[in-house]
Amino acid sequence: MLDIKNVRKTFNKGTINEKKALNGINLHLNEGDFVTVIGGNGAGKSTMLNMIAGVYPIDSGKIEIAGVNISREPEYKRAKYIGRVFQDPMMGTAAGMEIQENLALALRRGERRGLGWGIKSDEKEGYRESLKRLGLGLEDRMTSKVGLLSGGQRQALTLLMATLKKPKLLLLDEHTAALDPKTAAKVLALTEELVAESNLTTLMVTHNMKDAIAIGNRLIMMNDGRIIYDVAGEEKKKLTVDDLLRKFAEASGEEFANDRMMLAK
Repeated sequence: MLDIKNVRKTFNKGTINEKKALNGINLHLNEGDFVTVIGGNGAGKSTMLNMIAGVYPIDSGKIEIAGVNISREPEYKRAKYIGRVFQDPMMGTAAGMEIQENLALALRRGERRGLGWGIKSDEKEGYRESLKRLGLGLEDRMTSKVGLLSGGQRQALTLLMATLKKPKLLLLDEHTAALDPKTAAKVLALTEELVAESNLTTLMVTHNMKDAIAIGNRLIMMNDGRIIYDVAGEEKKKLTVDDLLRKFAEASGEEFANDRMMLAK
């Protein structure tokens, strides 16, 4: 479902601020893989997701989704393949639009826009049923502006929007990091439910090592723009946080230095 082949990216090339963000990344995801991604600050985790989504152009290499080469496609053309949830709950929704209008936008992702009515009556019923699953009472507030919702409510809505069209690939960029622990746990449980239900191929960047081990069928660790550890199946299930810290030290030759991840032990 996803093939990344020898992808490289350097920011501010030729200047004093030059930063090699990706150093020949190679990654293959089969359909239905749920891969968690961990690594220290500046490891290249978010850059990798941005390269897949088309936020920045890659310097070299190739990215394919479902056999289609999207390496040089602009971000808007990749939208029909990709669903994405950001760390900032404010980024995935249009604050000035109604809840149902946001869902309608998500349902039409990648399609041509016509001049018909924005939301049909049968659509509304579908949105209501989808919103009920969140357990937040939003099904009774479909005409409310999204800007009135809490951060947790908006992130849950963003997740629903990202999966509404059953994307080829779901990208989750620390999507629970800005939430309080109780809300984060709820959004994470909803994530697992939606991914499993539609068998979505998923890449989830997280700073929480316990979540990285417990969720999904595969885990990769990044450092200095490279994948330094890749584990799946039963071996992944048996991992502990201490195992990950030791693997990082072995693969990178240095100790793991990320306060948020250490606190998440």
